[in-house]
Amino acid sequence: MTIPHFPPQAPEFATTPIFAGLPGDIEVSFEFFPPAPGVAEDKLFEALKPLASLAPRFVSITYGAGGSTRERSFATIARVMGESDVPVAAHLTCVRASKAETNATAERLWGMGVRHIVALRGDAGAPGAPFAPHPEGYASAADLVAGLKALHPFEISVSAYPECHPEAESPQAEIDYLKRKFDAGADRAITQFFFSSECFFRFRDRAAAAGITQPIVPGILPVTNLARTRKLAAQCGADVPHWLIELMEGLDVFPRAREHVAATVTAEFCRRLYAEDVKKFHFYTLNRAELTYSTCHLLGLRGSGFAMEMAA
Repeated sequence: MTIPHFPPQAPEFATTPIFAGLPGDIEVSFEFFPPAPGVAEDKLFEALKPLASLAPRFVSITYGAGGSTRERSFATIARVMGESDVPVAAHLTCVRASKAETNATAERLWGMGVRHIVALRGDAGAPGAPFAPHPEGYASAADLVAGLKALHPFEISVSAYPECHPEAESPQAEIDYLKRKFDAGADRAITQFFFSSECFFRFRDRAAAAGITQPIVPGILPVTNLARTRKLAAQCGADVPHWLIELMEGLDVFPRAREHVAATVTAEFCRRLYAEDVKKFHFYTLNRAELTYSTCHLLGLRGSGFAMEMAA
């Protein structure tokens, strides 16, 4: 007599593709920096178009304290607002400006129709250089938040550092300073990029224990160039894990393969966060669309309007 054999039921992870079934219920935002005039400017708007089709919560435009860079920020903001329906968040810093000058910049942004500001202390200049506030300026991001709220009912985002700001005395000091920014009126925090989900969860738990109830949105940096990523990480105190270095090394000579690997790694990282009920993500695009768009697609977002336009 032959006894029928019934193989044990395979676990779900073995039968379901890793990105199948994601409902697309995440909220995304994207960061761009003001490009140089000409070809670079056109490339930014080429990148914006597919990402705008994903209905982001907002796009943020970085800000330079120098005159020409600052004017490029204003020009980029004006063009984005004129050519798309995507809400714009303007970065604003305390660097090399009096309170009167910073307030005038905020008034200019308000007059342009900007209602959301990413309020940052800013860096003094060279990476690692100590910050010295303007003698008549805002001394910190918390002070800047309070000043902006006194001007207009701006929506305000601030920064957070899950792995600790290089100048912070301790992880608890980092949390205490973040709370100061929220107490001053900030609406959300956007983190510096990081590559460890456990690091983010620990930071979120410490923030909650300190009484912080506002959203802390993870900042996501898809790895387009390993050397550049390591340089950026060294400047802001982020750790690039050894496994990621090993995975990405050697792929720069195969850019298409690098993008496939990077999109999968980034989406899998976001899915780990999603599994712990994180549904808001802020992507540092470096003014490129493909990798961020691919990651969002893997997470269930679909830019149907853009896809239909491209197919026409």
